[in-house]
Amino acid sequence: MSEVRVIIQRDSEREERVVTGGTTAADLFADDRAVVAARVDGALRDLAHEPADGAAVEPVTIDSPDGLDILRHSTAHVLAQAVQELFPRARLGIGPPIRDGFYYDFDVTEPFQPDDLKRIEKKMQEIVKRGQRFSRRVVDEDAARAELADEPYKLELIGLKGAAAEAAEGASAEVGAGELTIYDNLDARTGERCWKDLCRGPHLPTTRMIPAFRLMRSAAAYWRGSEKNPQLQRIYGTAWPTRDELKAHLEFLAEAEKRDHRRLGAELDLFSIPEEIGSGLAVFHPRGGIIRRVMEDYSRRRHEEAGYEFVYTPHATKGDLFQRSGHLDWYADGMYPPMRLDGHQDYYLKPMNCPMHNLIFGARGRSYRELPLRLFEFGTVYRYEKSGVVHGLTRARGFTQDDAHIYCTRDQMAGELDNLLTFVLNLLRDYGLEDFYLELSTRDPEKSIGSDENWEEATEALRRAAGKQGLELVMDPAGAAFYGPKISVQARDAIGRTWQMSTIQVDFNLPERFDLEYTADDGSRQRPVMIHRALFGSIERFFAVLLEHYAGVFPPWLAPVQALGIPIGDTHVPHLREFADRARAMGLRVDVDASTDRMQKKIRNAQRAKVPFMVIAGDDDMAAGAVSFRYRDGSQRNGIPFDEALAEIAEAVRTRVQV
Repeated sequence: MSEVRVIIQRDSEREERVVTGGTTAADLFADDRAVVAARVDGALRDLAHEPADGAAVEPVTIDSPDGLDILRHSTAHVLAQAVQELFPRARLGIGPPIRDGFYYDFDVTEPFQPDDLKRIEKKMQEIVKRGQRFSRRVVDEDAARAELADEPYKLELIGLKGAAAEAAEGASAEVGAGELTIYDNLDARTGERCWKDLCRGPHLPTTRMIPAFRLMRSAAAYWRGSEKNPQLQRIYGTAWPTRDELKAHLEFLAEAEKRDHRRLGAELDLFSIPEEIGSGLAVFHPRGGIIRRVMEDYSRRRHEEAGYEFVYTPHATKGDLFQRSGHLDWYADGMYPPMRLDGHQDYYLKPMNCPMHNLIFGARGRSYRELPLRLFEFGTVYRYEKSGVVHGLTRARGFTQDDAHIYCTRDQMAGELDNLLTFVLNLLRDYGLEDFYLELSTRDPEKSIGSDENWEEATEALRRAAGKQGLELVMDPAGAAFYGPKISVQARDAIGRTWQMSTIQVDFNLPERFDLEYTADDGSRQRPVMIHRALFGSIERFFAVLLEHYAGVFPPWLAPVQALGIPIGDTHVPHLREFADRARAMGLRVDVDASTDRMQKKIRNAQRAKVPFMVIAGDDDMAAGAVSFRYRDGSQRNGIPFDEALAEIAEAVRTRVQV
């Protein structure tokens, strides 16, 4: 038999091996049961693939990012087979892997119900136990159309070619940009075909290699993500290499659900999104308004200390302004439709504050002595997000940015970026976030303006500034906005989720578009560098992140009610009101529960409201001019004199500690 030379690549080790022709990737890695696929000359392949002479072959283990995708994609196929066995009239959409799981879309006559998901999951378990083999075969377009004649959505995917397939939601997992392939699920004993699907692959060798999965929920989803297309039913699931990992993930999801800001917002009476106003447009209730005001006030004070100047701009503007800035060329899909005013002029709700800040800079002549000029605004903006992606306060249609734009000389740029990143990180730490990494988004040549030289200079300046913070730097190729590269501060919350927080962008292009200039020390006219910066991203989103990070248990400085007086009897109410009056005179937020509820119910209500200090008073407290504290953890401290009790609350607020 012929011999084939292959190069086995494991981490940094390379091994050249001579094997007989017909050797598969499975044969090469037969000693490692964790290997579920192979990367051959850079392309992912099934273990049944036979590497050619001279091929470089890397093992793909089930716990690697590629391995997890293959596991989840294979589980999605088992889901689709189970649905068609139970619902023979169901037509198939797409079924790609996604972060932590997978989904598959189906055209069915009735939406799936919870009991349907239980039946489908049971059928999936049966298919897994059968040990069906995933078998790949290449087909031409005519053969694919003939085999899938009763699958209209698959026929549409077959018609997508090249970039169109890559751009269509989930379609690349089905057809990609290359040859057409069909995967057959073959009976483990007879080899007969049990089911088939159009798919690029790769897949696990058999269904028995799917260790642990769970179906999560179903939802409506438009075909290929467009509201113009039919609405299908999407089933979401999750799959993991071990049962322990599945259990840990489900526990994580349960904890995340408890922390969901939409749920806590209703339970704690903080905000709502009324249907009468519209999706993605929130109103803050009095208690939520207190938290938001405290967040804003503290941020405003810190900005003033750092030399920022506050400005205010309107919510709407003539379209010409966004034409000049480039937003109508590059960002029109994210903007609300225009309003036709003054008989002929289009006005837009603003999606960004930066064009208006440029007008403030350019309103009069500027000298180098004024630079750096740091303009700051709590500016409300409006972005028309699709209904499918709107999510509470974290993905809204109207929100307020803590938006700053710094105008400086090129010589000042490096120092400004250093100071800016330090300022941003320290302020986020003040709000209780501690675990960060940085992400550098670079130019997309097809979606950007400006010269290569300016982009390179701006990108390198951000890279150097990030390097001085001692944090991990992750690259985001082609992820920048159209006008300049970006550093994003990524923060991990109390349960390990990552949130994008502050963004810093260096921009040489908008100053040129707006013809911004300053007079240099030699009398010449020079362009300023513009640095865009949003610290919270949006106040609403940051509010939601903190609400979930703290699970509603805000530290006293952010809590809407910092202390609640709970009298043992009605005769003790005046004593606690005197305490509350003195506390309010110190700027503390203290209420008294003078309702007719029994004392134990008042304590339970305070616990549900997550009040930091419960201030209890009875006869002994009144006689001693004191109060007793009951803390969130249930511990208690009795007989505390008024002055000492007030000082303890005030110190907890001043130091921003959790109690």
